[in-house]
Amino acid sequence: MVFLRAQVSAFFGGIIDYLVMLYCVEFLHIHYIPAIAVGGLVGAVVNYTISRYWAFNSKNESIAKQFLKYAVVSIGSIILKSTGTFILTETTNLDYKLTRLVIDGIVAFGFNFTLQKFWVFKKVKHI
Repeated sequence: MVFLRAQVSAFFGGIIDYLVMLYCVEFLHIHYIPAIAVGGLVGAVVNYTISRYWAFNSKNESIAKQFLKYAVVSIGSIILKSTGTFILTETTNLDYKLTRLVIDGIVAFGFNFTLQKFWVFKKVKHI
């Protein structure tokens, strides 16, 4: 059940992330690499909030400590998504919108979920 809830949370955060990136590129004419970072930051706040209170129901650790761990994972995720999207876009000449979706799938399951479940939102046992 946690996996499914985490995917729903990531989906909503990811949609916001992707839409903000598109807005930055298509309407503000920002290059797609910094636009990925902007979208990633906005999507991370959405995903964190849903994950803490619903997906992982992990309110037993201080919000400051937990958010700091989440920020580390989010920065790593943004770096992986930016780098991966750039490499895939430049080497295949495919549209950044498509390569971003491919890279997002890889990063979401191979990096984000694992670190969120076993580090950021890990249940803290109080003695």
